[in-house]
Amino acid sequence: MSKTTLKLLHRIAAMTSFVLVLCFFTSSIMVELFGDTSDIVMVKTTILFGICVLIPAMAITGITGAKMVGKANKGLIGKKKKRMPFIAVNGLFVLLPCAIYLYYLANNQQFTSVFCIVQVIELMAGITNLTLMALNIRDSQKMRKNEVQPA
Repeated sequence: MSKTTLKLLHRIAAMTSFVLVLCFFTSSIMVELFGDTSDIVMVKTTILFGICVLIPAMAITGITGAKMVGKANKGLIGKKKKRMPFIAVNGLFVLLPCAIYLYYLANNQQFTSVFCIVQVIELMAGITNLTLMALNIRDSQKMRKNEVQPA
């Protein structure tokens, strides 16, 4: 795979991941503020199915990023590499279980305090990942600006 193709694939996967997490986060807040129970069920179902796109996109982002930078660990690359494991762990061990459990609770009409607590946990973990992903996007843009452009 060419370096240009690898960069493009990385960029598309990273932006897809960011936009999906942002949509999940925003739709969860909006439906809690303005929706009814059927809207909540629809959003939680959509998020669960959207995860089927998010997980491969995140994996592609990680794999292509690792291929592009190799063993480099300094500067902006080092910062990005330090964030990625936290993003992955937070996604797999907090956000994914929360999404599955909220889907289950919503589809069984169990809008109790447990639902609210899990929703708050999911939103806190989601904003954390959005922030870390945004920092990675910012650092990628800085790196791109510093590349030597062909004449």
